[in-house]
Amino acid sequence: MLKWELHSAQDFEKYRSQWDKLNETYYGSALLESRFVALLIRYFGNEKTKLAIARTDATTVVMTLLESNTLGTVLSTFQPAQAPLGLWLMSPALNQTQVIQSLMRAFSKSAVLLGITQQDPNFVSRPKSNSYLNTIDYISTARIQTKGLFSDYWSARGKNLRHNLKRQRNRLEREGIALRLEITCQPEAIAKALLDYGRLESAGWKNLSGTAISASNIQGAFYLELLTTYAKTGDAFIYRYFYNDRVVACDLCIVGNGIINWLKTTYDENETTSSPAALLRLDSFEQIFSNPHIHTIEFYGKVMDWHTKWTDEFRTLYHINVYRWTWLKKLHILQQHLYKKSDD
Repeated sequence: MLKWELHSAQDFEKYRSQWDKLNETYYGSALLESRFVALLIRYFGNEKTKLAIARTDATTVVMTLLESNTLGTVLSTFQPAQAPLGLWLMSPALNQTQVIQSLMRAFSKSAVLLGITQQDPNFVSRPKSNSYLNTIDYISTARIQTKGLFSDYWSARGKNLRHNLKRQRNRLEREGIALRLEITCQPEAIAKALLDYGRLESAGWKNLSGTAISASNIQGAFYLELLTTYAKTGDAFIYRYFYNDRVVACDLCIVGNGIINWLKTTYDENETTSSPAALLRLDSFEQIFSNPHIHTIEFYGKVMDWHTKWTDEFRTLYHINVYRWTWLKKLHILQQHLYKKSDD
């Protein structure tokens, strides 16, 4: 029997050690550490964001952050755009359907649907659908396992990729352009490197969509504090690529449990005769392959065409929906089908 507790997300600080113990025991992801989650709550949470904790006897076995719609009829895991994974930690010994149904009952008598978003099958096996539960594909994502030599990895890439980057590098060097990768991991240097990232991103299409990082917006403040916090333990890296003294590409990463997670990437969109982002990947991946403490590069974004040139490893992240009644599940699936059909 699970005993649930519901708290304001503002009380998360009191339960950080329990959160980290669950993550370390079953997930081991830097993206689910309490220091990441605490910042998500502070920057993007609100008074409706709730912390739910389930225990069996004195043992904490489930922790999650939840938000609800205005009427309280639909609940879902708290999912800011800055969180690549759903904020859901659960002992794998438990039954997903039973856990989510009991949570829905404990949270609100008016709740009829509870969604657990952006789950990684590497951490939580995708449950089978039943009369109350349904799973939905979210996105395909890519990773690279960095075992072995970089030279072996690179020789296994497509001929076109290898030839194009070699040709670009040779041409740039003939033009007198010095290529340089710079890795920033010191806490005191994060702010300056992040400014370079923001300048690049703000000059591109993300500025038009309002999603660019800058020193003056909440995105910039969040990533500055996040990367500085992780840098204090040696777990944050900003990769910058230079043409002479000009930054032309930049990636933001955090590390945990041997996995380096690519959070954000940007490049100079005015460079049309070369690919600064690809040249950065080439040099940064070679450096990562030589690091004995890292075994995996995780991208946690929708698979793009360029991913398919750099790796053959893909998997599908998914959402879980649990319904209070079986007829509601059938109705919801029908609505989704009709909506998708109208889009097509």
